Amino acid sequence: MATLDIKLKRVHKIYHEGEVLAGVVIVQCKSDVQHQGITLTLDGSVNLQLSSKSVGLFDAFYNSVKPIQLLTGVLQVVKPGKFPAGRNELPFEFPLKAKGSRKLFETYHGVFVNIQYTVRADMKRPLLAKDMAKTVEFIIEYTSKNAKAETKPVTFTITPESLQNIKEQKSNMPKFKVKGKLDSSSCCITKPLTGHVVVEECVVPIKSVEIQLVRVETCGCAEGYARDATEIQNIQIGEGDICRGITIPIHMVFPRLFTCPTVATTNFKVDFEINIVVVMKDDYLISENFPLSIYRN
Repeated sequence: MATLDIKLKRVHKIYHEGEVLAGVVIVQCKSDVQHQGITLTLDGSVNLQLSSKSVGLFDAFYNSVKPIQLLTGVLQVVKPGKFPAGRNELPFEFPLKAKGSRKLFETYHGVFVNIQYTVRADMKRPLLAKDMAKTVEFIIEYTSKNAKAETKPVTFTITPESLQNIKEQKSNMPKFKVKGKLDSSSCCITKPLTGHVVVEECVVPIKSVEIQLVRVETCGCAEGYARDATEIQNIQIGEGDICRGITIPIHMVFPRLFTCPTVATTNFKVDFEINIVVVMKDDYLISENFPLSIYRN
């Protein structure tokens, strides 16, 4: 009985372009084990997927949604032979350099755009013995810069007159006025989004005040693009019929891996937005949308 594992030198598994991915392949066995060699495969790619509503609309997409290879490499760790009983550690190193003129994007786990980096160990076994494999994901982050990004505060006032895309007559809507501020629409990914909301007036009872973080993923090519928005997280910042005129603070941490610095290429884009939502009686809700620009600093 044998086990195969990969241990990276960095416990947090965070790396930057230009660094070296180092670690050990561990083979642990109770008795001697014959093998046909161990191979390591390094892979970094952007996987694009069409939403169900977009499939069939753009036939050209089927050629453009192939994975975009960012990082690749193959290394033979050990030649065919035998492992003695016990713990066997096989060190390895991989330079993290992008293919061609491309650059390494940050690790990001989305719905229609997925940027992932993995290292896989394969141990071939003799006839009648099952081959073994182990895959470990590591994280790529942009190198932090000392330059401070410009702060872009956003103030807002939400009233029936300010809302857009309303199907019913605005005269039939309950009277309300919600004011607030986002401290900056340009956000560092390692720092929280902050601001405040004040319900100055609302003639009907309020059930909840929430903030929603939304990812907007765009996949496509010159023939057309498919743009889909999906919710990442929803945070309730006020519950029940809150007092009018009370300042409600906004404090939202960007979730790791489900957000990344805003990226735009010829084949895909990843943007982020924030929704301020006020849910009223009978589940009637009002919402205001604000685009965000996320960076790493």
